Amino acid sequence: MTAEPTRIERPAKGSITSQLGRGAPDYLKGLNEEQREAVLTTEGPLLVLAGAGTGKTRVLTTRIAHILTSRLAWPSEILSVTFTNKAAREMKERIGVLVGSGVEGMPWLGTFHSIGARILRRHAELVGLKPDFTILDSDDQIRLIKQLLEVANIDEKRWPAKQFAGMLDGWKNRGLLPRDVPAADLSYFANGRAPDLYQQYQDRLATLNATDFGDLLLLCIGLFRDHPDVLAEYHKRFKYILVDEYQDSNVAQYLWLRLLAQGKPAPEANLCVVGDDDQSIYGWRGAEVDNILRFEKDFPGAKVIRLERNYRSTSNILAAASHLIAHNEGRLGKTLQTDVGEAGDLVGVTSVWDSEEEARQIGEEIEQFQRQGDELNSMAILVRASHQMREFEERFITLGLSYRVIGGPRFYERKEVRDALAYLRLVANPTDDLAFERIINTPKRGLGDSTLKILFDTARHQRIPLFNAVRMLIETEELKPKQRTTLRDLAAQFDNWAERGRTIDHAELAQQVLDESGYTEMWQLDKSPDSAGRLENLKELVRSMEGFENLAGFLEHVSLVMERDTGAGEDAVSIMTLHSAKGLEFKTVFLPGWEEGLFPSQRTLDEGGRAGLEEERRLAYVGLTRARKRLRVFLAQNRRIHGLWQSAIPSRFLDELPAEAVEVKDTGSSYGGYGYGGRNANRFDTRDPFDSVYETPGWQRARAQSGQRKSAGPLTIDGDLVARSVDDGRGSAYDLGQRVFHLKFGYGRVDAIEGNKLTIEFEKAGRKKVLDSFIQKG
Repeated sequence: MTAEPTRIERPAKGSITSQLGRGAPDYLKGLNEEQREAVLTTEGPLLVLAGAGTGKTRVLTTRIAHILTSRLAWPSEILSVTFTNKAAREMKERIGVLVGSGVEGMPWLGTFHSIGARILRRHAELVGLKPDFTILDSDDQIRLIKQLLEVANIDEKRWPAKQFAGMLDGWKNRGLLPRDVPAADLSYFANGRAPDLYQQYQDRLATLNATDFGDLLLLCIGLFRDHPDVLAEYHKRFKYILVDEYQDSNVAQYLWLRLLAQGKPAPEANLCVVGDDDQSIYGWRGAEVDNILRFEKDFPGAKVIRLERNYRSTSNILAAASHLIAHNEGRLGKTLQTDVGEAGDLVGVTSVWDSEEEARQIGEEIEQFQRQGDELNSMAILVRASHQMREFEERFITLGLSYRVIGGPRFYERKEVRDALAYLRLVANPTDDLAFERIINTPKRGLGDSTLKILFDTARHQRIPLFNAVRMLIETEELKPKQRTTLRDLAAQFDNWAERGRTIDHAELAQQVLDESGYTEMWQLDKSPDSAGRLENLKELVRSMEGFENLAGFLEHVSLVMERDTGAGEDAVSIMTLHSAKGLEFKTVFLPGWEEGLFPSQRTLDEGGRAGLEEERRLAYVGLTRARKRLRVFLAQNRRIHGLWQSAIPSRFLDELPAEAVEVKDTGSSYGGYGYGGRNANRFDTRDPFDSVYETPGWQRARAQSGQRKSAGPLTIDGDLVARSVDDGRGSAYDLGQRVFHLKFGYGRVDAIEGNKLTIEFEKAGRKKVLDSFIQKG
């Protein structure tokens, strides 16, 4: 089957091969010592540990160019694997610059899945398929699973198809066939019926002559194991194997590569993997950092070359990143050294009162840098969770700053937010047909196409809004009793919400609408990886309503926000999650939300333990190393969590930054702040609390007296006690049931007392826990 490889075409004038014999080839010029060694070490297993900004892509492409121009292999004898189509295109373009048209003879340069599909199409019959098999997308996969659940009499509401699709993906990423599913996974779906459903799913795929994305590698693994002659053919074909971003490989990808690399004994295998164990941040989707950590064990005698010369960031930024990541135990170890030639600004750590002030401070700094001549395109805000984006979007619209959201839609354009807004629009305006169409069957209410057709036809013929058509049809016999009951209940719900909206706060109404409609529950039952983020976005939406006088004002604001668009070529600040930022770089980077529970994520810690913490720390490392010149870290002292204001604790990662590379800033927005003698003391909170931007006479007097009063008990400013963050044993000056006043939350009554912490039922803001030093008697 293996044809004689086609000879490389004669390169164009000025290409690499035309320059051989005139000294060292051009592609080696400009490489540092470690990069050059990685390029020239062509034989045997090689692990290139490439730190952030150390030129790993250049090493990979130059290595391929060297193999080709040295005539060590033909283009068709090189297997080069990437994780994304974008990375594959970029690599092909770069190699083309070095070797000319020879790159066109590299059919085995691509992603894991594209190469897996190519192999399967050549041997389809051996895995029970035909060469023209179809690759299902996620929608087709969900539809097929729903059919199987229906045949098996499994309640899809209780056991959603999306949940099973996620389990299938997880099993296939781990290289598990139906018979291999571990017993621990059996109870997670349909009372132990998961393996049978998995087998039925695979049988159905075979009948349809189809695969899903997981099969593209899983079936290849089976092909190689069951047909040694086929595997031997690929051993002979591939003289060199190169893998990019090896730290992101999952178990199936690892097994696939191991089988292909076994053509020679381990010490002689020409397998080169490039990656950074410190940037393995995709464990939630199956990536196994252990794959790169055990490379030397898998391939005894493997050479390890560390690329530690960073061409991106200043020494202070690298010092912060290196000091932080050194706290991880599961790593091979390397220390980045800057090649930029300057220490640069210290890493800024700024404490603010809440997320609103966080957005204001960052917006002001961006405007300042812009006035100094920096482009907005050179600045980025990297958040841990997508729900953090809304505050920045709102602030930038107010300031007139252009921004773009990378890796996902803007906040108000997200599916779950648009669905929720449709409910609220319909409460405010029952004639809003577009909103009605969006929510009529979201969540599912058992209204089929025939019911909807009757509904739409009635509205069109009578020239009335859809909601009026509903009211007509529930009083007649056109619809079946079940559908009439469903629509009658839905109409009653909206009438009830509209009535309640006249007496209760609009944010509270929104929460009730989402809960009573079943929309919140729909996402709670959804087991897809993004469901938790969608729930957080819904909570953030409700929170965002509190700044508006009524529902109508909020909806008008949203309409104006959604009208704004940023052109593709416009100079704009980038807003994205830390996961989306991998591989990117910016002159100035802002990292908001460095608080315990948010970053590191409490959910990740609960589910992953120490491994989860180390992945969160790697994510912090990725964020730090995106910055070239300036890096600003922010933390809020108060954060809204699950609808309630809570005092936030500084992220443990802050204490892992080196003090000599960090400048701590205080916005002066709070009296006590973090750790100013408080229970959550952090080593960055060493500044005098009165060394602040406030310049009022009372504040100046307090600052002047602070050195004389430090041992004289709590400090007062014009008679007001500065906020304490701990109980000093004095008890509380307030009584249960006493009426009190808070500057931000208004009037309320004391409901519980815990030392100097009061739980207060505020008349407008609801139940809050606050320090008594912020309270006045009402």
